Amino acid sequence: MISENLLYRQIVTLRDGARVLLRPLNADDRQSLLNLFLPIPMDERRFMRHNVNNPQIVNSFVDDLDYDKVYPLISLVGDRIVGVASLTFFEGSASHRGEVRIFLSKDFRRRGLGTKMTQALIDYAKRKSLYLLEVQIVRDLTNDIKAMQKVGFEHVSTVEDYFMLPDGELRDVVIMILRLRAGEGEF
Repeated sequence: MISENLLYRQIVTLRDGARVLLRPLNADDRQSLLNLFLPIPMDERRFMRHNVNNPQIVNSFVDDLDYDKVYPLISLVGDRIVGVASLTFFEGSASHRGEVRIFLSKDFRRRGLGTKMTQALIDYAKRKSLYLLEVQIVRDLTNDIKAMQKVGFEHVSTVEDYFMLPDGELRDVVIMILRLRAGEGEF
């Protein structure tokens, strides 16, 4: 039986008319994922949690696929991956929430793709009955913060010195939340 995770497909049209396929990452996407991440320059990579210029790390994203832990959504134009977004699920007392991450190829930024991918993850999170989505963004990335606000995330806190750049310099992180359900009631 094929998992519902692997069946999802959605074609989206960007503001400029480009059509992009959204679907989950699978084992056949290894080389395309490497092609997306390996050329990223250091000035962008320094704000990422993982060293995506390391093929072993990128290969682990494919080798360790577990849709119950991380749901990775890719955007494709032909055979080229132009974006990747993920929804990470938590366990135990945090099982009601998930964390969203997103990366877009430079030539697909500011075209509406990030919004479409984020909305697809929001829809998926609702189907998985999550209550909250969280995103953590280095405070320097003001355009990313504004983009997440446009899809409904609200800034709930800033944690000082929460992110360390590869050179050891510390940066503040903005924590943003999107509520998918109203609270259960008042106390």
